[in-house]
Order: sequence, then structure tokens, then C-alpha cells
Amino acid sequence: MNVRIFYPRIINLEEFLPEHERMGIPTASITPGLPRRQLSGAHPQEKIFILIADDSLMGCYLLKSAVTRSRFGFEVVACATSRSEIMQCLNTRSVDVALVNEDLMDGPLTGFQVVSEVRVSFPKTRAVLLLKSVQDEMIVDAFRSGAKGVFCRTEPLPALCKCIRSVHRGQIWANSKQLHLILEALVHATPLRATYYRGRALLTKREDEVFSLVAEGLPNKLIAHRLGISEHTVGNYLFKMYDKLGISSRVELVLYALARRQA
Repeated sequence: MNVRIFYPRIINLEEFLPEHERMGIPTASITPGLPRRQLSGAHPQEKIFILIADDSLMGCYLLKSAVTRSRFGFEVVACATSRSEIMQCLNTRSVDVALVNEDLMDGPLTGFQVVSEVRVSFPKTRAVLLLKSVQDEMIVDAFRSGAKGVFCRTEPLPALCKCIRSVHRGQIWANSKQLHLILEALVHATPLRATYYRGRALLTKREDEVFSLVAEGLPNKLIAHRLGISEHTVGNYLFKMYDKLGISSRVELVLYALARRQA
């Protein structure tokens, strides 16, 4: 008598699962009618090419390290510490977003001037000004210069990543308070005046002392402490100097001082 022995078959239940579940993709995340070839994995993130400009190479490298460690598709294509290096990078490489510090090796607040040049010469590159602290006057001048966003360096890295992505998408990075400042500046805007390059001769001795300290990048509080006067008095001196020099902001005053040094 012939005896037939049947061996039990080990059934792999995964054979009966839909393709997307075998790949570990939950059913809830599948859009009906999605072509099967698109289930092979997530779409790669779009690369965002970034230029970092700071007043030191160490600052550039630290920021580069932080940005490239994020989970987003950021690629730092160049680091620069001066206006000439920034322009050279932009002329030779494709840059989507430029992170420009307020101070560069060229001097305090020269980042504002660079951002203005980037806006005119490289309109496809969107600039974000990196500020050491948030000051109302600085915010307004940053957007006047052509920045698409302003970021305070005391804020956390995730906020910077969000800033970069938003600016890259064509949005303006500013909170409600900053937008209010910009609107107020537009309402009270005065016509541009020609800078009077010989105006410094009209400054009093004390105004000239304040001028020199502002040109060094010192804030009003430190200037007041250095000269033994109040911050309010420093502010009054600044407004008188603006009128004599034909300028309208602290940034313009610093750039005025730099222009006179180079003349």
C-alpha cells in the first residue's frame, strides 16, 4: 500500500497583503488612484543652495555645520566674510538663499549694503539678514535694503530652517510686530535726501564722538556708558546728526562713515 505523506506548507501572510502594506506604508497614507510606481518611496527633497556670509570663517563654519545637519535639503555651496567674496561666489555659483550677517570683515553693518547689492545684481537670490539682536530701526533698514527675511541669531536652529524654506518659497519672513514696523515706516516715509559728504564738519565735538562710536558698531547703551551720558541724550544726538549729514538711519550713518574712510 502506497502511503503519501503531506508536509504542511508554511504560509507567509505577507503574500496576501497589498503591495503598499508590504512596503511598510500605512493604508491611511495612500491616495486612491495613486500610480503603483510612486509607492517605491518618498520623493527626494528639493535641494536649496545656500551662501553663508559672516564676519569670521569660524562663524561661517559653525553656521554651516548647524544648517547641514538639519533634515532638510540644504546644501551650503560657499562661505564668505567680505563683500568681494560674496560677489565672487554669486558670480560663479547658483545660490537660492544668502544668509548674510549684519557685520562683515568690511566693517560693522556692511551686511545691509551687501544685501542691497544682491537684490539689484542677483534678483534670483533671496537674502536673509542675520542680526545679533532685534532692534526696530534695524528691522526696517533690513527690509529697505531688500532682505526677504530677518533672523535674530539668538533664536533656535529649527526657526532658521523654517525661515530658509519660507524665503526660498517666495515668502517674507517677518513676525506680526516686524510687519507693523514696516507698515509704520511706509506711512511715515520721507523722500530720500542727498547725503552731504562734508556734513561731518558741521558736527559738534560731542556729536563727532557719538558718530565715531556708532561707526564702530556700538549700541546706544554702550555709547552712553562710554561718554557718561544717558541713552536718551545719545538718541537726540543721532537725530541731529542725521539732519546735518542728510541721512535717515543708523545703518546709513555707518555706511556714510565707511565711505568717508575709503574716499
